[in-house]
Amino acid sequence: MKLSTIIIKRFSKNKLAVAGFCAVLLLLLTALLAPFISPYDPTTIDINNILSPPEKNHIFGTDELGRDVLSRMMWGSRISLQVGFMAVGIAIFIGIIVGALAGYYGGIVDSILMRFVDVMLTIPTLFLILAVIAIVEPSIMVIMVVIGITSWMGIARLIRAEFLTLKERDFVLGAKSSGAGNTRIIFRHILPNALAPVFVTATFRIAGAILLESGLSFLGLGVQPPTASWGNILTSGKDNIEIAWWLSFYPGIAILMAALSYNLVGEGLRDALDPRLWEAEIEK
Repeated sequence: MKLSTIIIKRFSKNKLAVAGFCAVLLLLLTALLAPFISPYDPTTIDINNILSPPEKNHIFGTDELGRDVLSRMMWGSRISLQVGFMAVGIAIFIGIIVGALAGYYGGIVDSILMRFVDVMLTIPTLFLILAVIAIVEPSIMVIMVVIGITSWMGIARLIRAEFLTLKERDFVLGAKSSGAGNTRIIFRHILPNALAPVFVTATFRIAGAILLESGLSFLGLGVQPPTASWGNILTSGKDNIEIAWWLSFYPGIAILMAALSYNLVGEGLRDALDPRLWEAEIEK
């Protein structure tokens, strides 16, 4: 049985992971199609419908400026996913470079890079993000970059551990004996075989980035109004919690479901990509 078939089969057996995957697809489709399916412009102010409860014309109600909450949540999903994917992409890029160099070359290179990782790990991520945002004007690009450059250390350690194991394998020794350069060996021979744990970690990190962006926006340090994000919709809910429950309930549920879905997918991938569970099925 092919390895790819085994992975898909194992993942599909995990009902929670499949449910999470379907929820992630739905979220992605909503974000991509928001300009076409949102019932209203998310920035349009309607003073005649301020804090209207959920009803036929506004399924999720309106906010303190009369803006449709459903439309703002649809557009806000674009921000949350954009921050999640871009921040994790930056973290993966940095983590792969640092981890690959440390694991492949070892010695003094490994010591220097890993001590740098240790130093970064001692710095509280949230406080570092708050310090950067206090200096630089908050924007979606700043949020993505800051989250990315403060969350790569775990990925670097994963890649380093994989490289330390894989660089002693026969296929790497064969590539060296055939005259392949270090760059080719790192990126063509070792790295493709070291990415499985990174895919698993990435799904968890996307969920974490979405939660962090929402938290920063809730505090007024993330994406700034009138741009819609789940976090600043929650801020409106906090200010009107006694008279407009829907402003807190719907974005809160969206954040919860997005984070839960990515975590479920990550759990499913972790089980499906575990090589210790392949042996029995490969022999079939």
